[in-house]
Amino acid sequence: MQLKFEAAIYNEEVLAAVQDGEHHRNLSDSWAETHYFDVYATSLEQAWEKMRRKYSAERGFVIKAIDEID
Repeated sequence: MQLKFEAAIYNEEVLAAVQDGEHHRNLSDSWAETHYFDVYATSLEQAWEKMRRKYSAERGFVIKAIDEID
């Protein structure tokens, strides 16, 4: 059974660039702010794995939290 989760994600490279008055070369300035995404998975662990693959730390993404929602 698929459960619905909400992931809170921002990009630390974009945040650092914006704080220095610069822009990231590939991502919009909005990534300095937290973005919220729905993710469907069978468990919280699977939801984390899905989001880590899509929003990797190697590319500067920080997953602040993933919570189950109704």
